Amino acid sequence: MKKRLILMFVIAAFVLAFTGMSRAAQWANPELLLSAKQLKGKIGDPGWVILDCRKLKDYAKGHIPGAISIGKQCKKALRDKTSRVWRDTSKYEKLFGKVGISNDSHVVIYGEHIKSDTMKDTSVAFWILEYLGHDKVHVLNGGIDAWLNEGYSQDNKPTILKSKTFKANVVQSRYATTDEMLDIATGRIKGVQVIDARTSKEYKGADQRSLRAGRFPNTTINVSHKDTFDQTKDLETGKMKDNGFLSYERVAGFYKDLDRNKRTIGFCQTGTRSTLTYLELRLLGFKDPANWDESWRVYGSSYNDYPIENEQWFDFNRMRKAEKKIKKLEKKL
Repeated sequence: MKKRLILMFVIAAFVLAFTGMSRAAQWANPELLLSAKQLKGKIGDPGWVILDCRKLKDYAKGHIPGAISIGKQCKKALRDKTSRVWRDTSKYEKLFGKVGISNDSHVVIYGEHIKSDTMKDTSVAFWILEYLGHDKVHVLNGGIDAWLNEGYSQDNKPTILKSKTFKANVVQSRYATTDEMLDIATGRIKGVQVIDARTSKEYKGADQRSLRAGRFPNTTINVSHKDTFDQTKDLETGKMKDNGFLSYERVAGFYKDLDRNKRTIGFCQTGTRSTLTYLELRLLGFKDPANWDESWRVYGSSYNDYPIENEQWFDFNRMRKAEKKIKKLEKKL
């Protein structure tokens, strides 16, 4: 009887291990997403650079041992004041080279999720490095929270690496321009899949963040970036919350009806959230993914030359009334 139980236990363990392996292998490009355990094995390897994309004050309080900081959140440090990439790539060459990243470096990027949802900000750095032609970029699944959940230690001493040489080799197809998107909207370009990574309220025009709100014509699907994270139940509220981890089963379900061989472009309000869409497309093996960097903040701010479905205009009178109410409340206080 004991031998039979042992045999059954061994078989069950094998099945579970095999299932886990097969699930992990379902990503077309699994090397792009590292677990905390995988990252731990890379610490101290001179060919690997760990980039902390959080605010400098958070980095100073505690970071993954050996991780570097570029002084600001990556979404700010790697883009201009309008939240767009620098088209002058020499700026990136200077910055990445100065902090010790070369073309031969494997770069692992991480932020945090539970406190401030910086997973999408982390993906900004991923997309920009891939846009620059760097072919050794990885993301820590779950951010620093995943690291801490494993019980791994942090360091509060800054890591300074020797300067290296970094040369950009821009992959232009990974950058979708507003001109290209206008051609898609008007039907001059066909066969391109467009993913709106904004919330459903933004998609419907109810949440207005530009002069004009509404839907981009010829959008294929609307998938909010937050919906693509794994979900766990909040013990205090009982509600389901995203936990900052990406899994094949959940992510693939949102894009299952799309053709991975077609050009596929993600966008949102500022081109930030849609960089997570880009990362997910790369993980799934889409052949020609891109991020619309200017996104809706440019498209929706045009006067009337860009077509919009279910168009809503910003109500300035309503805003003035709201401001008056706020001023009255302030006087009472």
